[in-house]
Amino acid sequence: MKGVVLAGGLGTRLRPLTRVTNKHLLPVYDKPMIFYPVQTLVDAGIQEVMIVTGGNNAGEFLRLLRNGEDFGLRQMHYTYQKTEGGIADALSLTRHFVGDDKVVVVLGDNFIQGSIRKAVEDFERQPEGAKIFLKEVEHPQEFGVAVLDGDKVTRIIEKPEVPPSNLAVIGIYMYDKNVFEICSALEPSSRGELEITDVNNAYIRRGTMTYEIIDGWWADCGSFEALLRSNVLVAREKGVEV
Repeated sequence: MKGVVLAGGLGTRLRPLTRVTNKHLLPVYDKPMIFYPVQTLVDAGIQEVMIVTGGNNAGEFLRLLRNGEDFGLRQMHYTYQKTEGGIADALSLTRHFVGDDKVVVVLGDNFIQGSIRKAVEDFERQPEGAKIFLKEVEHPQEFGVAVLDGDKVTRIIEKPEVPPSNLAVIGIYMYDKNVFEICSALEPSSRGELEITDVNNAYIRRGTMTYEIIDGWWADCGSFEALLRSNVLVAREKGVEV
């Protein structure tokens, strides 16, 4: 099993903080943001991780993370996304790194309370397909929302005006090697990007998507409010009164 952290983009919603650095290098309590998704993968038992980054500050990731030995990794790998082509485009750059293995993909500005180790072990036993994580949220219209029928995901709708559920798809995904074939067949969305929701819906149509609902908190640092909330959540997790 390989691990991938997607840490590209320009972080325009966090300007001026991101004028001189990549969003994923900003602090969340006592660590750079990128440390949290990497640690999530390490805690799940994954020993080979690739960072996908871009923009003008890509070299800072190498200075910070080096070869991954601070996390106990065998090796840290890096690749560069030239343009903002979307999450699926960034994932496609890891094809040679992942090879025929399965892969756990974490967005660099997403992290959760607790471990995904059991889910990773379950996915290793899953013959094929994909697994996503869902979280109950107060404003599902701001996210990709899952439509469920019993124990199956039947569809994911991106930012629906009338959400069919309050279950948001969070930024941790697990895929088999077929994900790269799916990515290569995608057409750009109206935003001009290759969307991860389209990847997930392709697996749903194949009948090979599974899911897990997480109980603890989920942090997404895409805005100033979310970044502040993430700092508070992590500080409280460490027993700090804020």
